[in-house]
Amino acid sequence: MKAWAAEPPRVPFRQVAIANRGEVAVRIIQACDEMGLGTVLLHSEADIHTRAHRLAGKTICIGPAASSASYLNIEATIQGALAGGAEAIHPGFGFLSENADFAAACERARLNFIGPPAAAIRKLGDKVSAKKLAQQLGLPLVPGYEGAQQDLSLLLAKAKEIGFPVIVKAAAGGGGRGMKVIRRDDEARELIESAQREAQSAFGSPQVFLEKYLERAKHIEFQIFGDVSGKVIHLFDRECSVQRRHQKIIEEALSPSLSADVRRRMGAAACAIAEVAGYRSAGTVEFLLQDEQFYLLEVNTRLQVEHPVTELVMGVDLVKAQIKTALGEPVFAEREIWAPRGHALECRIYAEDPETGGLPSIGRLGLVRWPEGPGRRFDSGFESGDEVSEFYDSMIAKAIVWDETRPRAIAKMLTVLSQSIVFGVKTNIPLLKEILQHPDFVRGTMTTRFMDQHFSAPLRLDPLDEAELRFVKSLAQKTPRAYRSSEGGTNPGNLLHGVSPFNSHWRGV
Repeated sequence: MKAWAAEPPRVPFRQVAIANRGEVAVRIIQACDEMGLGTVLLHSEADIHTRAHRLAGKTICIGPAASSASYLNIEATIQGALAGGAEAIHPGFGFLSENADFAAACERARLNFIGPPAAAIRKLGDKVSAKKLAQQLGLPLVPGYEGAQQDLSLLLAKAKEIGFPVIVKAAAGGGGRGMKVIRRDDEARELIESAQREAQSAFGSPQVFLEKYLERAKHIEFQIFGDVSGKVIHLFDRECSVQRRHQKIIEEALSPSLSADVRRRMGAAACAIAEVAGYRSAGTVEFLLQDEQFYLLEVNTRLQVEHPVTELVMGVDLVKAQIKTALGEPVFAEREIWAPRGHALECRIYAEDPETGGLPSIGRLGLVRWPEGPGRRFDSGFESGDEVSEFYDSMIAKAIVWDETRPRAIAKMLTVLSQSIVFGVKTNIPLLKEILQHPDFVRGTMTTRFMDQHFSAPLRLDPLDEAELRFVKSLAQKTPRAYRSSEGGTNPGNLLHGVSPFNSHWRGV
């Protein structure tokens, strides 16, 4: 039963402010361009030399590099949008995208918030509130503690009561921030305090909750969407089990792990909790699946990083659908039958060194080339000559492929990664290729512990042979200064060290 009535049509807007950065800012700008809408990029001082900055119709600097003073600053964000003449704000993902206070502040400032209503964010975006709502609906939950009492002694006692291993999570956000696995009593205090500090820094709230940690679980999520009619549907599922430090690395649609019956029941549960909360716009309901039993994990009241795989298998543009919904236009009336077709994979490409276990590799990007072709998509916030900053997440692009079957999609992604060129910083491309060829991944049997079990040690890369060394040194002499690493200098030998990717990170092997 619907818990809310359809809202009246909103006043049309013509100018959209983007309160985000990187590839999602580019993604929103492109959608707005296609819809004939103007764009205003609200950016920090560190993001002047970025692709989004170059593509936006207008740019407004809202603060220094630190997120707390710019991308997490509600007042500066709203004032920047108004100064740029925007009538709407798209928050992207991360930062303020799941902040109910921000959504409410936008409404007070007469700015259309392109996302769910503030009330729905409060009910679902807060992980503790979402679990309480799920309990009322009788949805299956992992045993845990979600109380408001945050006294450390109580949390320690609850952890023992649940039984180790226990996972502690931030109540106000996701993305792996403020998330720690406690395996022993003697490490509980330190890890809970660490999670609280990280949650405060990332989301402005130190509140955490505890759950029993499932050792053999798969991470499955359902893409939901609510339009202005009050109707909520799901656009099927995504497999997100390949994670490192609780952050996803590779996602795919649909999941190879679900039976038809489990998929039907999970989809129904996802729609039920969203509809009773009065949800509108794009969102994701996440589950853990173990031994054919699923448990509600959390609800993300925003667009997801991995939304492109759903777009490719469902033939839908989720960002345009968000904008249309904010404009008061129906989405579902245009298409009543939504059926998945083929298989899609997404790999997150980070500027990091796989030989050091994933330490960030910052600096200026050299030549960047993505291999175009049928069934290939690249969402990137960076181009040749841009600077990868130490202030933010080090993801520089997402490679997304579609093909008719999962094996063919995996083969296509391996080709894409082998043909991708990123100079100037090291990347995780070699690690991604190893993952895609691992037997557990190929079979689709990987769990959330896949990375810990098989890729916990730094990757060992083959050294360059003599012919490759000669090629690198020759290329260094010919490379324009603007494309050289910020630490590479003019000495060709420097390209083999520091933040350079030439240690076989770009070779097709």
